[in-house]
Amino acid sequence: MERNSRTGTRRQGATASHRETVEQAEAYLRAHLDAPMRVSSLSRMVGLSERGLRDAFYSVRGVSPKRWLLGERLERARRALRAGDSTTISVTGVATDFGFYELGRFAATYRAAFGEVPSVTLRDTIRRSAESQSRLKGIDDVCAR
Repeated sequence: MERNSRTGTRRQGATASHRETVEQAEAYLRAHLDAPMRVSSLSRMVGLSERGLRDAFYSVRGVSPKRWLLGERLERARRALRAGDSTTISVTGVATDFGFYELGRFAATYRAAFGEVPSVTLRDTIRRSAESQSRLKGIDDVCAR
């Protein structure tokens, strides 16, 4: 049973202590998605060497802690862009909210992960929102008669 890091599914062969360590590290990382994180700091927090932490992540998630964190930040950014209110959200704001300060690199990484640039995701969200509002107005007009 092996799936990618985004699904959160555990890999076969991971020990219970590795799973516990990774879950503890992930909980901390999720709570601090916008903060820069060094593997050395994270490893001290969970009580393992850097190599031990990397080994635990590889055995449980199949990726390094940094790769896992990047995937988590990208997923959260995508969700924010898809759920955004077009009047209050921007790609720059979402990117910086999730710790991406080099916007060109963010856009390239986002595109590699999702097959579209973040501005397209946001534009599609705005378009769907406008279509939804238009349909609701049409229903209101019909009901008012």
